[in-house]
Amino acid sequence: MTCPIDHTGPAAITLDPFVTDLDAESAALRAAGPLVRVVLPGGVAVYAVTHHAEARKLLTDPRVVKDIDVWGAWQRGGIPLDWPLIGLANPGRSMLTVDGDEHRRLRGLVAQALTVRRVEKLRAGIEALTTGMLDRLAALPAGGAVDLKAEFAYPLPMNVISELMGVDAADHPRLKALFEKFFSTQTLPEEVPQMMADLGALFSRIVESKRENPGDDLTSALIAASEDGDHLTTEEITNTLQLMVAAGHETTISLIVNVVVALETHPDQRALVLAGEVPWENVIEETLRWSTPTSHVLIRFATEDIEVGDRILPKGEGLIVSFGALGRDEAQHGETAGEFDVTRTPNRHISFGHGPHVCPGAALSRLEALVALPALYARFPGLCLAVAREELRNKPVLTQNDLFDLPVRLA
Repeated sequence: MTCPIDHTGPAAITLDPFVTDLDAESAALRAAGPLVRVVLPGGVAVYAVTHHAEARKLLTDPRVVKDIDVWGAWQRGGIPLDWPLIGLANPGRSMLTVDGDEHRRLRGLVAQALTVRRVEKLRAGIEALTTGMLDRLAALPAGGAVDLKAEFAYPLPMNVISELMGVDAADHPRLKALFEKFFSTQTLPEEVPQMMADLGALFSRIVESKRENPGDDLTSALIAASEDGDHLTTEEITNTLQLMVAAGHETTISLIVNVVVALETHPDQRALVLAGEVPWENVIEETLRWSTPTSHVLIRFATEDIEVGDRILPKGEGLIVSFGALGRDEAQHGETAGEFDVTRTPNRHISFGHGPHVCPGAALSRLEALVALPALYARFPGLCLAVAREELRNKPVLTQNDLFDLPVRLA
């Protein structure tokens, strides 16, 4: 006898806009089933996939697309343009928001620039940047607390992605302020349109500057490709630049921060790593799984009814991927999925995504962490948290597993 498919599932789970306890929220999502109705900040209802196996299937299912015009709520005018998360749901035309041949066309040049081999050529520059930042940390007055996020975890990836994309360091303060509003669930609706306009204007200015004065960077390469017949529009180039800068620094910030927090709250694991008994690659992969930098990814849309386990993802509905829930799925990672274990093997997570839209910058993020973290602990082996773990404050960001700051003592 075939069991009937559940079209309704459990009651909707409202995601906490302040992200006060991401671990508990992720556990509740997993327990509710592989597909769960959730309410995003601002009252927008979508579905979340919360189990590893079902997520892998949906991320390769051609019936799940990035075209926002498929979204019934969008068609009905139910998504206001001042919704705080509008920039994540409708960021403009780029490789993030198209599928099929158009996606392959837009992604092609970026993917070529970020192959593992090409990324490895960036190692020397990342090492030099890391050394300079560690020198500045070492020059700070001894004994006091240092915000490791502000002084190390943020500037390293921001400088790396800026050099890759051709963004001037003078733009960093403005970008930081705008991205704070872009990702936050607490941005006031009346501030959203101006914030989006300001981001668009800033990146448009950078693109125009590169047209006039091209350099050895990916933005100049995208412009040159458009002039050589690849038909990349100015909108596509500008949106790709914004996407790469946003994703290219936020994910790596969270990865570096989360590794430090995980090690400092698991002294037995920390001892194994610093004794050289476990490679740093293991630490990075286990942190990507256990405390994934990306908590939820917005947003895909169903072109028809899709079976997800014993549930249905209805046609025209939005879907988010809850990577925070996936990473601790016992069906994938065993009974110890909830434990941080740097010796875990195998460790087959999908924290950088899966399928056609897998993160093109995964190799770069891994390399930055692999350079930065061993160097940090080699320079400051006595590093420790300056506050208790429960005093660390999550940022009100739905998409990133991030902290306001990371106070540490270096010795």
